[in-house]
Parts: sequence; C-alpha cells; structure tokens
Amino acid sequence: MNEQSEKIDQIIEKFKNEKGTIIGLMQDIHGEYRYLPEEVLLRVSAELDIPMAKLYTLATFYKSFRLEPVGKHHVRVCIGTACHVNGATKIVETLERELGVKSGQTTEDNQFTLETVNCLGACALGPLVLVDGEYHGKIDQGKLKKLLNKYR
Repeated sequence: MNEQSEKIDQIIEKFKNEKGTIIGLMQDIHGEYRYLPEEVLLRVSAELDIPMAKLYTLATFYKSFRLEPVGKHHVRVCIGTACHVNGATKIVETLERELGVKSGQTTEDNQFTLETVNCLGACALGPLVLVDGEYHGKIDQGKLKKLLNKYR
C-alpha cells in the first residue's frame, strides 16, 4: 500500500496547481487502482479542496469510472440487438453460472468482473465478449469454455 500511497502523492501533486483537471486526476487514480477508492477520494477532497459531492457526481456520471473494485479480468458481454439475436443471452447465462456471479459483480477471489454492455461497436462479430480490452467475436459455448480456461 505504501507504493500506491506514493503514487497518489505524485498524482495529487501533478494536479495541485491545475484548475479544471479533476477528470484527469480521477482518470489517473482509476488507472492506478482500477476503481476510485473512497479513502483516496477523501484524501483528494481534503488536499485539493474539492467537495466530495463533486467527486462523486463525476464518478457516477461517467461510465468509465467505478466506485467498486474490478477483478483481475474484466469481462464485458455485448447484449445489443445484433449480439442478442445471435445468442448473447445464453453467453451471459453461461458466464454467470461458470463464474458464480451475476452481471455487475466480481468473483469472491477478485479474478473476474462480469458486465453486460449495450454495444461494443462490432456488431458483425456478435455475440461479442471483451476480456481485458481484447475482443472475442462469434462466441459460442465451446469458444466460451476455452476463453474462460485461458484466463483462469
């Protein structure tokens, strides 16, 4: 935790004298932790004189920010129209069963966070699963089992 504390010191110092850069500050913190820990936001609020309400408003407005920890592997399943028609619902159900979590949750061992998203912008590849930023298209049950084994 000491190394992360030093990193937060550096992030706060970087943004200390720059007004209007709260989003950049929050992005850097999110990059360090993969979410926005409350204790870090409290520290930012105190040291930079930014109301907690403003930090929480931004954190909840932008989808790229999370207030809860994300697992080591971030799994997103597209449930948009093209993916839905091609079987995304079955993919989500299988992932929920295999990982033992519902969409929006993280496994007990913090290895996987499962989410559904409305579109990943690659409709021709549906059903589509994004794992740690890597696209896996035309997923079926067999490919899904191999994919999970790759990340376990």
